[in-house]
Amino acid sequence: MTFDPTVPFTRAEALAAGLTPATLAGPRYRRLFHAVYVARGPIGVHQRGAGALRVCPPGAFLSHATAAALWGGVAPDTSETHVTVPPDSHRSKRQGIVAHQADGVRPVRHRGLPVSSPTRAFVEVASTSRNLIELVVLGDSLVAARRTTPGELVEAADTYTGRGAHLARRAAALVRPGVDSPTETRLRLLIVLGGLPEPEVNRIVRHDDGAWRRRFDLSYPGHRLIVEYDGRQHVDVRAQWAADLKRREELERDGWTLVVITGADLFGDPEGTLERIRRALADRGCRTPRRAPAQWYRLFAPINRAAA
Repeated sequence: MTFDPTVPFTRAEALAAGLTPATLAGPRYRRLFHAVYVARGPIGVHQRGAGALRVCPPGAFLSHATAAALWGGVAPDTSETHVTVPPDSHRSKRQGIVAHQADGVRPVRHRGLPVSSPTRAFVEVASTSRNLIELVVLGDSLVAARRTTPGELVEAADTYTGRGAHLARRAAALVRPGVDSPTETRLRLLIVLGGLPEPEVNRIVRHDDGAWRRRFDLSYPGHRLIVEYDGRQHVDVRAQWAADLKRREELERDGWTLVVITGADLFGDPEGTLERIRRALADRGCRTPRRAPAQWYRLFAPINRAAA
């Protein structure tokens, strides 16, 4: 085969193609893992995955968070590449590669690589993560990427019996279609796990003739209440600021109440944010609990926004 340095290759392949150790160590190439290289350029999850498979035994495939990211999901942040190998194979101990063993799992091909299916990747992440929120974020994002459905994730979690099965079932039950971003998922979970009624996701309001009018991120149509995340740090364009004011006035004329949540609210003051939404619901006639369940405080302890 013709040597193509834009595709991950091993040190042995490079030497056989006439490259020298000095050339590999130079500016034209980048080391992905021990004895695995690629031509210098942007490095993404696909190239790292392809590089990891170059040093894995036959039958290996990309799995867990790596497979989830390849499918377009928002996977837990990690610098490691996850692979799964047959149970009778050796597991690579190279730095940057995490090798798992599994039997009876049939990978599929995606973007030219063998990978876990989207639903399989979801339960695999559950086996290595203890974070309910990040697992629901993954599920929501896989659904948004049209790789699976909430029902398929529930079915996969119900039939999964490995480590993290309970977490997988709980997270799958919380996945919803139509979610636009991880922050929207986090805000919805802050509300629901806090004991408040579940809001409707991305409700579309239309004119009398059926034409699209506006969309609400999270809303309670029966109580005419909208909960909206605004990730902007400040309004840069005066025209946008004026449009926001006009939109709010229109909503108020139509009888809607708008609760705007910022990043500082969501990540810096989750308890105060939950209380604002609770009071807004109570003002609209909805009976709500006075205090969130104990687990909510462990999940939503204030965190550094930049890290989030």
